Amino acid sequence: MTEKEIRSSFVNATKGDAARLKLPLDFAETPWEHLDFLGWVDPGAPLRAHLVVPREDGPLGVSLRVPATGRTSAVKTSLCQICLTGHASSGVTLLAAPLAGARGREGNTVGIYICSDLACSLYMRGKRVPKLRGVRHDETLSVEERVARATANLDGFLARVTAG
Repeated sequence: MTEKEIRSSFVNATKGDAARLKLPLDFAETPWEHLDFLGWVDPGAPLRAHLVVPREDGPLGVSLRVPATGRTSAVKTSLCQICLTGHASSGVTLLAAPLAGARGREGNTVGIYICSDLACSLYMRGKRVPKLRGVRHDETLSVEERVARATANLDGFLARVTAG
């Protein structure tokens, strides 16, 4: 995906917001062959994150709000709702996406617990390992099956952002 395609893909951000967002610092070295979507925390606005998903009809981008303070929890492990990777509790963050259109401008959002570094694709492929103390849950699914499941989970979230 090109920078222009990414900036024009956002469904829940103004054109001005999309023009001002900063791409990942290592955008030129993005490992596209290992990614099912591009996700990053905006280096110029650390309370903003972005997801851009390639689609047959062009990329679909969603802006997300990052919590101002770290989530504290008695839970020792957390599970990403996209890739189902288990992390130490700080490895998963609740991100909120304004809904697309008028409902989003009114302040309506939908949230999702996702890998804090938005690197679901790398975890599913074993390119990155979560920092998890204790028991690890090994899956018997193939990488292709994990990717299909994560894609379905991400599609469900994006459908909630773009609905209505």
